[in-house]
Amino acid sequence: MKTLKQNYDAAKKTYATYGIDTDSVIKKLQTIPVSIHCWQLDDITGFEQTRHALSGGIQVTGNHEGKPQSIDEFKDHVRRVFKLIPGSKKLNLHAIYLDSDDAVDRDAIEPTHYESWVLLAKELGIGLDFNPTCFSHPKSAGDLTLSSPDESIRSFWIEHVRRSRRISEYFGRSLGIPSVTNIWVPDGSKELPVDTLTPRRRLKDSLDRIFEDPIDHRYAIDSLESKLFGIGTESYVVGSHEFYTNYAATSNHAIVCLDSGHFHPTETISQKISAYLAFGKSIALHISRPVRWDSDHVVLLNDETIATMKEIARHNAFHKVHIGLDFFDGSIDRIAATVIGARNVQKALMIALLEPVNRLIEIESEGDTTQRMVLSEEIKSLPFGYVWDYYCHLEGVPGSDWYHHHVKHGYDGA
Repeated sequence: MKTLKQNYDAAKKTYATYGIDTDSVIKKLQTIPVSIHCWQLDDITGFEQTRHALSGGIQVTGNHEGKPQSIDEFKDHVRRVFKLIPGSKKLNLHAIYLDSDDAVDRDAIEPTHYESWVLLAKELGIGLDFNPTCFSHPKSAGDLTLSSPDESIRSFWIEHVRRSRRISEYFGRSLGIPSVTNIWVPDGSKELPVDTLTPRRRLKDSLDRIFEDPIDHRYAIDSLESKLFGIGTESYVVGSHEFYTNYAATSNHAIVCLDSGHFHPTETISQKISAYLAFGKSIALHISRPVRWDSDHVVLLNDETIATMKEIARHNAFHKVHIGLDFFDGSIDRIAATVIGARNVQKALMIALLEPVNRLIEIESEGDTTQRMVLSEEIKSLPFGYVWDYYCHLEGVPGSDWYHHHVKHGYDGA
């Protein structure tokens, strides 16, 4: 503990020479919620009584030991994960993670099917987010759901999303923390269709019908997640980035969700954030790590993760941006994968908050691009790790030894 504090004090003095108060940074970081997705823990299997094979471009690779076999075991894994991650947190659920002894189809889900998750959230002192599950179901076959030409199929998914929004509102009311309802559909085509407009008109109509069902936006926030392409929809995706951006801009019913892996390999979401902030728009983020395609690898502390957090911090837009995770890897320990990704996002947040933004903006406004580059590069070698270790200590979570002591060799719940 003595060395930990000594290291932190040394780092604090170093950052102070750049005008950064590390104590204030820690206090700020403690208030920024990161929504941790549940589906990394079980390869997006869920707990429907009638299980369906993954579809809609969803693919999890690997078969590492330790996958939870029951909802009680799954919740124990959630508890273990949240004990290893500092800061303010939420748990992001998909609809297929309902807790019911009976078979319930997705157009019949109710808040009662998720009561146990609210109890767990209260136990952990966290919020809950929610996602309708519009894939891996017989009625999502053919990769058309909310844009399907079959009215019975489209009505089924409209009702599913309506009920999902009510469940999200129930989460927000119960916990006093707004819940983000993120809507993603797999609709698209493997080959390029001639008529790309009609499916988008149907999707717009479906969304209009969904949002006719009012919810209290003090408790639930709707977001729409786009995609460029996916397995089986390589040539055409109905819910594109442009479609949802226009829908959000003209309807005021929902915000846009930017997923790190849902764009062209050379596109980054960090460069898109201020385009929404310029118009006063809130946005949601799904942070993942694409490798050549939307492969949803575990988030690393890489340049894009840091750049994304810097874009939020530089504009003090934490009240406008909802940060969430979205990745899945069954080839490594699933608890460790969840913790690695979540801690890396929070490390990126800390690096962003430790940046001397005001000084950089001042230099930039003076047109001194050379000094801007010098300062931007020099601060990369500052000892943020000492600040991170001290932050973990204050939060009561393990530091860099978290894996060997709390995952590899078991976890005692302390």
